[in-house]
Amino acid sequence: MLDLQNAKSELLGGKFTCVLFHDGETFSSSLRGVAPLLGFLDSGRDFRAFCAADKVVGKGAAFLYVLLGVRALFAHVISESALEVLRRAAVSVEFDTLVPYIKNRTGEGRCPIEQAVLEAEDATKALPLIRARLKELQKR
Repeated sequence: MLDLQNAKSELLGGKFTCVLFHDGETFSSSLRGVAPLLGFLDSGRDFRAFCAADKVVGKGAAFLYVLLGVRALFAHVISESALEVLRRAAVSVEFDTLVPYIKNRTGEGRCPIEQAVLEAEDATKALPLIRARLKELQKR
């Protein structure tokens, strides 16, 4: 899949945390966490034909990629629960490293976004959980 390889090349070039690519059109971000994915989602743009590449994909990010409708994803690091979400949604997935869960930024526990959606099974139900956790984190 050429679009996936192009997204992966852009990501591995080192400047970005995530890249969406389709037919010569690129959307990318250097923001951390799920912020860029929420930005893409909130833009209202149709990303269904796009392929994506991301440095770290936890379950929350996986749900957002499902909502974006990407057809394929490369992740440098992906959690087991994220891989399950993507496979259930029939998103083609390639990755370098599979981990039990994504660690928080201090490395001492689970990522707060992944924790927020731990029990979620549906992307549309996960979205408000992700937004609520981000609001909580911003207040701290």
